[in-house]
Amino acid sequence: MPPAHPRDYLSVEDYLAGERESEQRYEYVEGTVYARAGASTNHNRISGNLYALIWNHQRGKSCFPMTSDMLVKTTAKRFRYPDLMVVCDDDPSQDTYVRESPILIVEVLSGSTHRQDKTEKRAEYLALPSLLEYVLIEQDIAEVVVQRRSEAWRSTYYYPGSTVTLESIGLTVPVEAIYERVDNADMRVFWAESTINT
Repeated sequence: MPPAHPRDYLSVEDYLAGERESEQRYEYVEGTVYARAGASTNHNRISGNLYALIWNHQRGKSCFPMTSDMLVKTTAKRFRYPDLMVVCDDDPSQDTYVRESPILIVEVLSGSTHRQDKTEKRAEYLALPSLLEYVLIEQDIAEVVVQRRSEAWRSTYYYPGSTVTLESIGLTVPVEAIYERVDNADMRVFWAESTINT
């Protein structure tokens, strides 16, 4: 992804100050800022569905979901905006706009972010000592991939008709609940077959 604007090195302090005022969100990598891509309807529905499922499950608990407007500090000079993350009350960050110790991070994949979410960002997220699970959700097909620290970050795949367990928060949900109202070919087939079988 190309930088948002060619510019001289931007300090972390200036970047964080700018994010508080900017209407556009930028990620920060070693002194350079990158504009975040816009999100499709399917992307928003997936993120919203999973946020609601996690929020309801975590009510009254010390860990809770946060949306894509919250930064995560992955290194001293790298800041990212995951689509969704779960953080806990004991997060050490003193900055109310930044979290440092998520236990769960979710990225909804799109054409423009697919490679980065599976490579560069993945490496940064998995290096966080707090992280227990990394979840990648496709929007153009129905596929959920969960990578867990407890399984040496091996990928486990889930599809409609099965359930996925987020071990970091003890939540088990049907894959189709994550894809509720999402329009792609896989989900159209799944709902059509579900109707026939009922």
